Amino acid sequence: MTSLVERRRPTPPAPTDPMRPVPYRLEHLRQETRDTYTLELAPVDGEPLRYGAGQFTMLDAFGVGEVPISISGDPTRAGLLEHTIRDVGAVTHALVSASPGDVLGVRGPFGTTWDVTDGQGGDVVLVAGGIGLAPVRPALLELLTHRERYNRVVLLYGARTPEDILFGEDLRSWAKDFGVDVDITVDNGQHAWRGKVGLVTQLVPRAGFDARHTLALVCGPEGMMRYVAQALVDRGVPPYRVRLSMERSMKCGIGLCGHCQLRELFVCVDGPVLTYDRLAPLLTCREL
Repeated sequence: MTSLVERRRPTPPAPTDPMRPVPYRLEHLRQETRDTYTLELAPVDGEPLRYGAGQFTMLDAFGVGEVPISISGDPTRAGLLEHTIRDVGAVTHALVSASPGDVLGVRGPFGTTWDVTDGQGGDVVLVAGGIGLAPVRPALLELLTHRERYNRVVLLYGARTPEDILFGEDLRSWAKDFGVDVDITVDNGQHAWRGKVGLVTQLVPRAGFDARHTLALVCGPEGMMRYVAQALVDRGVPPYRVRLSMERSMKCGIGLCGHCQLRELFVCVDGPVLTYDRLAPLLTCREL
């Protein structure tokens, strides 16, 4: 017979279902560029999400669909969950069209991290193309929280046009207040633009860092990452010290659907952050 004490014992909470979205309320929507927005989300119930720099969530616009979005906030500080999203499809359009107070779904966090602490005692180079600066931002914020543990920090950033440059205030603050070597180039600079014009790969040979003692973090279109990674290796950075964040389309986040398969890899669980020595033979193969 079950005792009264046993019957009153609270039932242990069920394990979190990785396929069940957790409701988050949109607290603030900030426009970054003409087509890119940052959403700041707070959990409807429970604690804020804990995550590592480089991880992503599956973000759900109820009734429309869900998409994988890298977290763009500061992993060292508890607070609102930030996602920076470019308006390019039905789901992303629904997400950036949400109003403060609306509820969205969040699954995750998923995937591997940048593991920026591996760069302690040396230089760290971050290379981003376009919206790729959003997944890189948490890594940089983590670096700056412990700035004294790293030597030179270099950010090389390429955008399509001056109007497409993300996080303008952050870029200025990182350079002025934290001594980050920020170098920016655009594909198409017109009128008042007085900065560099060209591919971000062209910034690598001239950047100041000790290649043999450098950790390099790269995010952007796959073609851009392949050429940047090779330029870093040509410069002397060991391939295993070059990390790329893959942007293959992910659907489930837990390696079930196979949608993000890259030969033997499932990007959602083996990545998105992977070392170049592991990716190099795959990035040069067609139809993978």
